[in-house]
Amino acid sequence: MARIVRVEGLMVDLKPKVKRVDAIQSFVSQETPIIRITDADGVVGTGYSYTIGTGGPAIMSLIEKTLAPALIGREAGMIEQIWRDLLFMTHATSVGAITSLALAAIDTALWDLKARKADLPVHILAGGAQEKIRLYTTEGGWLHLPIESIIEDTLRAKKNGFGGAKMKVGRPIHEDAARLLAVREAVGPGFELFTDANQAFSVDEAIRRARHYEAADIGWLEEPLTADDVDGHIRLCESTSIPIAVGESLYSSLHFRDYLQRRACSIVQVDVARIGGITPWLKVAHLAETFNVVVCPHFLMELHVALCAAVPNARWVEYIPQLDSLTTKGMTIADGYAVPSTEAGLGISWDFDAIGQQTVEGSTFATKN
Repeated sequence: MARIVRVEGLMVDLKPKVKRVDAIQSFVSQETPIIRITDADGVVGTGYSYTIGTGGPAIMSLIEKTLAPALIGREAGMIEQIWRDLLFMTHATSVGAITSLALAAIDTALWDLKARKADLPVHILAGGAQEKIRLYTTEGGWLHLPIESIIEDTLRAKKNGFGGAKMKVGRPIHEDAARLLAVREAVGPGFELFTDANQAFSVDEAIRRARHYEAADIGWLEEPLTADDVDGHIRLCESTSIPIAVGESLYSSLHFRDYLQRRACSIVQVDVARIGGITPWLKVAHLAETFNVVVCPHFLMELHVALCAAVPNARWVEYIPQLDSLTTKGMTIADGYAVPSTEAGLGISWDFDAIGQQTVEGSTFATKN
């Protein structure tokens, strides 16, 4: 092992390549904190997290002023110990998004560093359970799009070997149902259709809508209610045959424990950035495995491909490209499957020249001995 001697940070503000609208918001930018950690042997690990347009400077400030100084001199390989110590250091702001997103940027960098020193890809270092993961696309299913466009994109994904596609819901109930049925008719059986409400519904409305959505044979209804309404999710699960998916808006493994123990979901969508990094992500995934529940993580496909391949109960990776302008090559896709990189580390080919050109002014820092 070697001690940490330098922590560098910056933030890039990425604009979405396509207009992204769901039931509650429109994505205007993706703030992307990027952290590099160097150990005494000169090995560098790179990690990152994200926001959807707000909170990025707060994340950078928390890392620069509080977390990065606490990393200097620590043994870089002691990832679990570091994660717990940093969580305790920020207990006054935990559990919550800003702290989790800051921890994730650091934790993913430490895993990248550890894997590079071991000369192993992260998916092998963290478990090595699968060689590839099925892909579904969300990029063509945004709520503002006309149904003709969604059908065209879904048929294209099917032709390219993808196993499923996701549509946003939240229009008037019968309009949602008609749009789902139109896509189902176009793609036929055997292709998964998923739906995502982005926490837009009340319990009674979600129960009613699920009854209408069932005719389209959808694979799951994602975030139908606010994430903290566990009892509401229980009522919904008991009233519908549609699997209920939660997780992108949960920030603690204990929250996932509550959902799983109380049978309040059927799909776990733990997000590596919002849960606080790879260290807690793996715990949630293995916890879900003990309940015979599958993991289908939210967003961040470039990170999640490796994590999904590390565990046996991951079923899907969500296709939403986000890092193309910051990398020299994208995630490997073969016959509709996401394939983890065989290179040591996270397997993300960062283009640091491009990152430098897109760095938000005033966001950089360096903390060292």
